[in-house]
Amino acid sequence: MTSTLVDGRPTVTIASFRDYASAQQAVDLLSDNGFPVQRVAIVGTGLRMVEQITGRMTMARAALSGAATGAWIGLLIGLLLGIFASGSWWWVLITALVLGIVWGAAFGAVAHGLNGGRRDFSSHSGLRATAYAVEVDSARADEALRVLDRARHQ
Repeated sequence: MTSTLVDGRPTVTIASFRDYASAQQAVDLLSDNGFPVQRVAIVGTGLRMVEQITGRMTMARAALSGAATGAWIGLLIGLLLGIFASGSWWWVLITALVLGIVWGAAFGAVAHGLNGGRRDFSSHSGLRATAYAVEVDSARADEALRVLDRARHQ
C-alpha cells in the first residue's frame, strides 16, 4: 500500500491488477456496495505507447481515406448551405457531397504522393499500462478494503 497524491488528496493503493477491466470491476464492486467512488482513482503505471499497424498505405487507400473525409466535410457544408437554399436544397447537399468526395480523394492521393514513400502504412496508437492500481483516499482505505473483501466473499 503506497501513498501518492491524486487530485491533491493523499491516497493508498488497495489493489493492483494486470488489466484495466479488472481494476474497473473492483471499482464497480465498491460502487455497488455503497462506497463513495468519487474518492477512488484507477492509476495506470508502466505506461508505454503502442502503435498498432492496420495495413499498408497505398495511393488508392490514401485516396479512399481522403474521399471518406471529404464526404463528411462536403455533407456538413451541404447541410449548412442547404438551410439557406430555396427550393431544391437536396441538390445543394448532393453537389457538396460529390465535390467533397472528389477533392478529398485528390488531396489524400497528393498528400500520400508527397510523402515520398515514408510511412507507407496506416496505424492507430494509444497508451497502455503494465499495471493498474485502485487507489482510495487514505482516510477511507480501511473501509474500502473491507467492502472489497466482503464483496469478493459473497
